[in-house]
Formats: sequence, structure tokens, C-alpha cells
Amino acid sequence: MGFFGREPVALVLLASMALPGCAPAQPSIVGQASVVDGDSLEIRGERIRLFGIDSPEARQTCTRDGRPWRCGQTAGQRLEALIGGRNLRCEPEDVDRYGRVVAVCYEGEIDLNGALVAEGLALAYRDFSRRYVPDEDAARSAGRGVWAPGVQFEPPW
Repeated sequence: MGFFGREPVALVLLASMALPGCAPAQPSIVGQASVVDGDSLEIRGERIRLFGIDSPEARQTCTRDGRPWRCGQTAGQRLEALIGGRNLRCEPEDVDRYGRVVAVCYEGEIDLNGALVAEGLALAYRDFSRRYVPDEDAARSAGRGVWAPGVQFEPPW
């Protein structure tokens, strides 16, 4: 074949797949979720870590008005309430060192990752993304969750 034969086209297609952002995206993960903790859930046996956020660990305690407050348990309970038994759609961003899918998860149009940060029950995980920093700033300004007056916590948990 000549210059415009199939070989050059195939080579260009193969080369473009090696470029960042050109690899096929992972498919959405959809289904009913069970909450593991404030920043992790499971859908159909797939463990998912919520992208760009870090919430207190499930057994983590903070201090509110001088008394222990189970801020980790509160974060998990709030995630459970936001899900409300409905199907979620999680859009994978990465896979972490533990083999978990790292994703942005939605209940309808609600970005659950952002909702937890906006309510002050998770922090923007700046080491991996700055996407939720404005939500954290808003929670801090409004005194919500771990940013409420009288609450003491030690990031990164």
C-alpha cells in the first residue's frame, strides 16, 4: 500500500493511546453502595475511595466543647444519609496503592465527595487534588462540622 495505507493510521492510533489522557477511561461503577467510613464505600464488592477528600477514620474522635465527639462515625453516618439507599454512580479517577478505585461518586447530580467537604465532615485532600478546596473554605467560613466553634481535631487524622 502507499503512504496513505492502513499501517500509518494504525501506528498513529497506537501512539496516541500512549499519550496521557488518551487511554480509555474506566467505566462508571453504578449500584447500591454500603458505607465503609466517611471516605470509602463499596459497590458490588468493589471497594471505592472517594477522590480528593479525607474524612476522619471510622473510630476517630475529635473534641467538641471539651468532650469527645465521634467525628469519624458522624462522617460515615452522613455519607449513609446522603446515599439514602439509592443507586450511586462513581466515576473512577485512579487506583490507589491498596488497589482501590479512587472515584468521584454521585447520588443523582449531587457530588458526594464535595458534599462531605462542604459540610465540614471531610477535608480537601490537597496532596491529590485541589478540586474541593473551595468547599472546605466555605465550610470553614460557615463553621460547619470540624470547623464549628469549640471543635478540635488534628488533620490528617
